[in-house]
Amino acid sequence: MESEEKIEKVEKIEKVEKTDLITLKDVRHDSRVRTYITRANEQMQAIGYTEHGHRHAGIVSTIARSILTNLQRDERDAELAAIAGYLHDMGCVVNRIGHVEAGALIAYTILTQMGMSAGEIATVIGAIGNHEEPNGVPISAVSAAVIIADKSDVHFSRVQVSDPIKFDIHDRVNYAVQKSYLRVDAAAKAIILELTIDTQHASVTEYFEIFVLRMVLCHRAADFLGCKFHLNVNGVNL
Repeated sequence: MESEEKIEKVEKIEKVEKTDLITLKDVRHDSRVRTYITRANEQMQAIGYTEHGHRHAGIVSTIARSILTNLQRDERDAELAAIAGYLHDMGCVVNRIGHVEAGALIAYTILTQMGMSAGEIATVIGAIGNHEEPNGVPISAVSAAVIIADKSDVHFSRVQVSDPIKFDIHDRVNYAVQKSYLRVDAAAKAIILELTIDTQHASVTEYFEIFVLRMVLCHRAADFLGCKFHLNVNGVNL
């Protein structure tokens, strides 16, 4: 009887430990996640928005993890940042308006059913719910990393409108960015977004016209991580 009780206790412990080990790989292979992100991007394309599909999700996930890893933060937090980064725009499957709240609720349902612990789910959905300006706030290291990673993905490959004549200012600015790279200098406590912009398609002024709130949010997120956020455009620090 005592032996059976010990086995039961071990099984319960193993079950609890397992709930804390949901990984990005698990999330990426979930059929619901793949369907919702695919359909979310289809909706964004239908209304003329930039790409919000698996490409964007993967890049934000990778950068978010890289930020915390380079700053030598907790390894599990880096994994949660990668998960939150991958799921952050999933709510666009409902509507662009309110997509952060919708995405957090969808992620809560999926991650709960996958067996993730309540504490980790709270961290992930908090990051999803706070990644967008003007109401987003860096509430944790995970959310700060997701914010910066998301706003760093400015690139011509995100433009989904095929006819340049129909470009709005967001399309023109994204189309003008030929290269974007986020560099983390842990020693200098600096996070630098380096952009190469083709000014024939959009000016640096236009970039700030539409992205100033995003840059302010990046500053706040970097401050939360004990760093300063810097923007370098065409080799010039701004």
